[in-house]
Amino acid sequence: MPDGHLREGIVGGRLGPSQYADNFSDLHPPLDHHEALVESDRCYFCYDAPCMNACPTAIDIPMFIREISTGNPIGAAKTIFDQNILGGMCARVCPTETLCEEACVREEAEGKPVQIGRLQRYATDAAMAEERQFYERAPSTGRKIAVVGAGPAGLAAAHRLARHGHDVTIFEARPKPGGLNEYGIAAYKSTENFAQAEVDYVTAIGGITIEHGRALGRDVQLADLADAYDAVFLGLGLGGVNALRADGEDAEGVDNAVEFIADLRQASDLGALPVGRRVVVVGGGMTAIDAAVQSKLLGAEEVTICYRRGKEHMNASGFEQDLAASKGVTIRHWLQPRRVVTDAGAVAGLELEYTRLQDGKLVGIGQTVVIPADQVFKAIGQTFVGETVGGAAAVALKDGRIEVDQEGRTSNAKIWAGGDCVADAREDLTVAAVAAGRDAAESIHRALTSNGRA
Repeated sequence: MPDGHLREGIVGGRLGPSQYADNFSDLHPPLDHHEALVESDRCYFCYDAPCMNACPTAIDIPMFIREISTGNPIGAAKTIFDQNILGGMCARVCPTETLCEEACVREEAEGKPVQIGRLQRYATDAAMAEERQFYERAPSTGRKIAVVGAGPAGLAAAHRLARHGHDVTIFEARPKPGGLNEYGIAAYKSTENFAQAEVDYVTAIGGITIEHGRALGRDVQLADLADAYDAVFLGLGLGGVNALRADGEDAEGVDNAVEFIADLRQASDLGALPVGRRVVVVGGGMTAIDAAVQSKLLGAEEVTICYRRGKEHMNASGFEQDLAASKGVTIRHWLQPRRVVTDAGAVAGLELEYTRLQDGKLVGIGQTVVIPADQVFKAIGQTFVGETVGGAAAVALKDGRIEVDQEGRTSNAKIWAGGDCVADAREDLTVAAVAAGRDAAESIHRALTSNGRA
C-alpha cells in the first residue's frame, strides 16, 4: 500500500513479534504419524467413492488413504500426484468442507468427515521432504510450448507437458512464480514459503524454464508466441478489480483486498504492515474473509465484512465464515455500499444501503447506515483484462473471459487456456485450475503427436 496510508489510524506494529508469529501460524497443523494412522482408519473405502467424484482433479482418495493406513505415505503421495501435481498446496487451501469432505459418508452419517485434506498433506509433505520424484521426462519431442502465467493452471500444464518430453517456457509477469498460491491466499494457510518449495518440486522434472517480469500484452504479444511456439497455454489470472460503485471510492484508505493480501504474503516483517483500527471489507467470498481475518490478526480493533445478500448466498464456505467470526470479525448481510465518508480526503466511514430480494432481484430499500472506518477493502470480485488476448492471434471471449471447449481449446487452433481466465471457470479454486491445466496439456500433447509419437 502507498506510504500515504501511514497516517493516524492506519499503522503497523500494534502487536509484539511473538503475537504476530502466533497469529499467522499454520491454520491446520500437520498430522503426525500416529494421528494419520488413526484418521485413515476412519475411512470406509467406499466402492463408489463420493469424495473422489467431488474432487475436481479426481484423485483416488480411498486408494491414497488406504496406502497411508498400511504405512505407505510415499505411495499415497504418488496416487495424489498422478492426478494433481500441486496436491501439497491443494491440501492446504482447498475448501475441502464443500468438496471431498462434504461428500464423505462419515459426514453424512455422523457429521464428522474423514480429514481428507490433512491426510493428503501428510502424504505429499512426506514425499516432498524426501525429494521423491515419481516422474521422468519422456525423450525430447523437439516441440516447444509457451505457457503464460506461473500460477496453478500454468504450473500443472507445464509439468504434464514436460512429462511428455516437450520443452516449456513459462512467461510470468511477477517476480516470483506461484500465482494465486504465492500472492493470493491467507498467510496462515500456507506457511514457511511452501508455495516456492512446491514450484521447485514441480519444475525439478526438467524441461521447464520460467521467465519473470514478462507480462502478456506488455513484454510479450500473443501473436508472437503463437508464431514462435508449437502451442500456447494461457493460464492468466484476473488482473482487474471490480469497483465499489460508491461515491468517493477514490479516497485515501480505500484499498484493493487482493493487493493487501499480496503485500502481506511478501512482507518480511508483519509488524511493518499498515492496517486500520476500524476496517470494513466489502464482499462475500474467500478474498473478503482472508482480508478481514488477516486485518484482525495484524491488530485491527474492529473488522466488519459487509455483503449485499444473505449468509446463504456468500461464496465463502461456512467454515470460512465461522473462522472469521472466531477471530472477532463481524459479518453483516443485506448491505451494499453507497458512499465513502471522508475527512480531509481520507476514509472516515462507509455509508451502506440495506437491501432485499424482490421478485428475485436485489434492490435497495432506501434505508442506510454508516459504519465508521479508517480503511475499506474492496473484495467484490476480479475481472479479466481481455485486451491482452487481442491482436493478430486474438481468441474469442465469452462473458468477458476466454471461451474454451471441454479440452481447453480456444478459437485459435494453436492456443489453449485454463484457470480463472476462462469462461465458466470455478473461481478461486486452486484445484480446479490445476485440473484445467493438466487436461489442456493432455489435449496439447494429443494435438502435437500422431499415434502417441511426436
